[in-house]
Parts: sequence; structure tokens; C-alpha cells
Amino acid sequence: MSTPAPRLGMTDEAGQRVLRTVRDDVRAIAAYEVHAQAGAIKLDAMESPYGLPEAVRDQVAAAVRAVEFNRYPDSAPAALVAQVREAFGVPSEADLLFGNGSDELIGMLVQATCTPGDVVLTPWPSFVYFDLAARFHHARFVPVPLTEDLQLDLAATIAAIEAHRPKLVFLAMPNNPTGGLWPREAVRAILQAAPGLVVVDEAYQAFTDETWMPRAAQEPNLAVLRTLSKIGLAGLRFGYLAAHPAWIRELNKVRPPYNIDSATLAALSVVLANKPALDEQAARVRAARPALAVALRALPGTTVFDSAGNFLLVRFARGGDAVFQALKARNILVRNFSGAHPLLANCLRISIGSPDENAALLAALNAILTD
Repeated sequence: MSTPAPRLGMTDEAGQRVLRTVRDDVRAIAAYEVHAQAGAIKLDAMESPYGLPEAVRDQVAAAVRAVEFNRYPDSAPAALVAQVREAFGVPSEADLLFGNGSDELIGMLVQATCTPGDVVLTPWPSFVYFDLAARFHHARFVPVPLTEDLQLDLAATIAAIEAHRPKLVFLAMPNNPTGGLWPREAVRAILQAAPGLVVVDEAYQAFTDETWMPRAAQEPNLAVLRTLSKIGLAGLRFGYLAAHPAWIRELNKVRPPYNIDSATLAALSVVLANKPALDEQAARVRAARPALAVALRALPGTTVFDSAGNFLLVRFARGGDAVFQALKARNILVRNFSGAHPLLANCLRISIGSPDENAALLAALNAILTD
């Protein structure tokens, strides 16, 4: 076995080159970490608790085995475009852009629209990558605080749009990590006020009836962003953006060549042909959400926020950090937002799991909070 290289400090030659070369704002932030724990109940990343059916897995294996890995992929094959349109109700007037997860598409949106100093604006707290993508591409990030009860502050959002004239406005619907949906009339007001592009991020649309997809291409400054990660395909890294063809034509210019690999394309074609299986699993998660919320609210010292996603945001009077560590000690992973933003003080975000996982979570929390 090879020995890991020693961690270099900032006093040796390599460290000094880092100081001279890497951007200050990049050195100032932490890398996105994925926390693993052997045998843990994973309720920290909004993944589906259900795997693909064995018959579908066998079809995927056969499709991937047939891939010509010595050839570059067609990152947007016509057959897959047609499948995505049919599977997710993309209107015929809209064009599509595919990304290696929705994160890549968020970066492409900022890259294509913002020169250094241009503004990216979003209600906040929300998905952290809106902020990171703006920083990476030298845009200025303007967060508009939510209300104390974690709702959209429309008046403040419109005022910020008028003051900062953003190139991009991101609206996560449902919002991560709070779970809220913004009213349609509020979104219409933002579309009317925004001078640039408004991106409605529908990463969790499978768990709600609300969608702006039918309006993609009908609104001149609307784009609808989605990912397949939350419905059982987190490992494939695939997202798509629907908008008027004029937007997609320009955004496609900054798409990295061959950004969707051949194995992903082959697997997607099979999985989308079996989409009813994914729909059924998402429906199970959605059906479990109200009962889990009721059970969490019944625990002492909890505040559970309404959610339209596959997760619940919960505030703990005992302290989010303490509850997080106690759950981790019991091999249950959730996401700790206690120190992320003042509005999220003592909050944990908990993914909806399988029935057994939800039962284990509730048993653990009951022991922790009644101790």
C-alpha cells in the first residue's frame, strides 16, 4: 500500500506557491464534504431510501455493458431528449440543456450571464451552491433574508431586485433547507420585476404538485431547473434545464464538451423507460412525510416546519448541535444547519426515509429528548 502524502502547510515551498496562486476567496472557503459512516441510517442528503428494482438494475447492467467506451458520448442524444420531454412534461416550445447534475447547470448559468461584479440574487437561506457558483465565477451574491417564519419576503425581494438589477435570480421551489413553496403570485411578481433570468429550481418537484414547467418558454425570462438525484438516481449525476430556445442556445456555448458520460446516458435511457417504478417510490416518500411530521411535532421541544420536499426542517429547543451529535452516536445521520444562518439556529434537516428508518429515527429522538 502507498503511504498518504503528508499534508503541506503554508510555510513550505508548495504552501507558498498556493498562497501566491490560488484565489483568496477560494482559500477562504471549505470544500463540500460528504460524510460517511459505516452502516449508518442516512437521512442527511435527501436521497431516496429505495434502490432500483432488480429487474431494472439488470436492464441497466446490460445497457452499460453494450456501451462503446472507446468513443466520446453524444451528450444530448435525440432519443434521450425525447424521453426526458415525455417523462417530465417538458413543453414542446422549450429547449433542453443537460448537465452533470443540476450543480453543473447552476455554474453554467452564472458563467454565461455574469461578468465580474454582476449580481446573483436569491431568497436566503437556500441552496448553498447558488452562493458558491456566484463566487466561483466572480459574480456578486445578494441574499435576501426570509421572514422569521422562513417564508419569502416578497417586498424585500422586489426591493433588492430594483436596487441591484441582478442578472440571475434563483428561486428554489421547494426551498432547501426550509421546505417551503413560494406563492405563484409572488413568483409572477419576481418574473415581472427581474431584468435578467429567473431560474426556478425544482429539485424536489416529485414530492409536490406545484411546478412552473408548463410555463417554460412562455415566460421570456423563466428557466426551470431539475435533477433526478432525489427520485433514486443520485449516483448518476444528471440534471436538466428547460427554457425558451434563445436561452438554451446561448447557455449551450459554455457547456463542457461531453459533459454527460456514456454510462450515464445508457442507464438513463433504461431507467426513464421504467419511470413508473421511480414514481411509485417517490409517492411512498411523499405519503410518509405527513405522518413523520406529526410524530416529530409530538416530541418535546420541537418545531417542525411545513415541507413540500422529501425532507423536514426541525428546530430543537435542546440545541441542534447536541441532538445532531446524539443521533450520530446512534449511527443516524442528519444534516446540521445550526450554525449555517441565524434563521436556522438549532435546526436539523431530516430526509424522509423508509418506514424502518423513520421508526429508528423517532425511537432515537424520543430517547434523546426525554432523557
